[in-house]
Amino acid sequence: MPELMVSDLHKAFGSVRAVDGIDLALEEGEILALLGPSGCGKTTTLRLIAGFERPDRGRIVLHGRDLLPLPPEKRKIGFVFQNYALFPHMTVARNIAYGIRFEPRHKERVRELIDLVDLAGLERRYPRELSSGQCQRVALARALAPRPRLLLLDEPLSALDAKLRESLRREIRRIQQEVKLATLHVTHDQDEAMAISDRMAVMHAGRIEQIGTASEVYSRPNSAFVASFIGRANVIPGTIISLGDGAVEIDASGLLLNVSAAEARFTVGDRVLLFCKQEVLQLGGAGENCVDAEVILTEYHGDTVIVYLKSRIGPLRVRLPATSEQTPSAGMQVSVCLPPDACHLFTRTKND
Repeated sequence: MPELMVSDLHKAFGSVRAVDGIDLALEEGEILALLGPSGCGKTTTLRLIAGFERPDRGRIVLHGRDLLPLPPEKRKIGFVFQNYALFPHMTVARNIAYGIRFEPRHKERVRELIDLVDLAGLERRYPRELSSGQCQRVALARALAPRPRLLLLDEPLSALDAKLRESLRREIRRIQQEVKLATLHVTHDQDEAMAISDRMAVMHAGRIEQIGTASEVYSRPNSAFVASFIGRANVIPGTIISLGDGAVEIDASGLLLNVSAAEARFTVGDRVLLFCKQEVLQLGGAGENCVDAEVILTEYHGDTVIVYLKSRIGPLRVRLPATSEQTPSAGMQVSVCLPPDACHLFTRTKND
């Protein structure tokens, strides 16, 4: 049985459906990332599980126990807030000990956690004397102190610089694996979600669009939203003109494009969107699925170069290795080819 089961969870604030029928399961020792844009319901979901908000409908079961009748302090959940929420007048050791200060041998537990989060020697410092990364470790140790069954992380790295974020996400993963604790990690950073999680759930408008491993979600998106949100994709509008043999032919501004797709999902005449990630497009070549384009500019990103182009099917972006010998310069005329089996096709909706 999963460690955490969330079923048909709903929460509205007035006319806004913040959480609109969420179902998810989390295994013991697993870390699941809740990923999505601001306002999609990630933090509200976390607050409902923690007991800080009351759901309008649904079930939340942790280790076989129904959480809805229980107040937050009885749910055996550790919560790490985005802003740390440390007590400024307490030392590192007292902050960590706060939730277990009346328990016997709590000082021994504090020493264990200080070693676990690598804060030895800083026990008597106050939050104002710590770096942002050290404050986050204190907050994590405090959440772990009562030995919770579930750990909730609400964008714990969003206030940190890029290098420190990368270092701390490895630390969170190490600590989580060491204590073998089911963890729900909320973030809007897809690189962070893919790096830290066993699985990720992409949220949009209060609902979960797709759950799977990072590789599954990135390589096989199941909706236009996931295809546009995960990775960096070119979006090409078109109309289906023929179907057959696992292939779909599209008219994109007068250019005929052939892509691999399950034609049972479509009919001739459907208005569609074709999503092709920047790294799968190819510069050079001729023939099927190729379009002439003009280079507008190039951007250097260290290990990669992004080429911005203007074409008859709309603006395109191609991501190349920085070491590539075929990086063009602004003003050049090039050919861009779309691999038939590397793009994703979805029917357009009223909002697209």
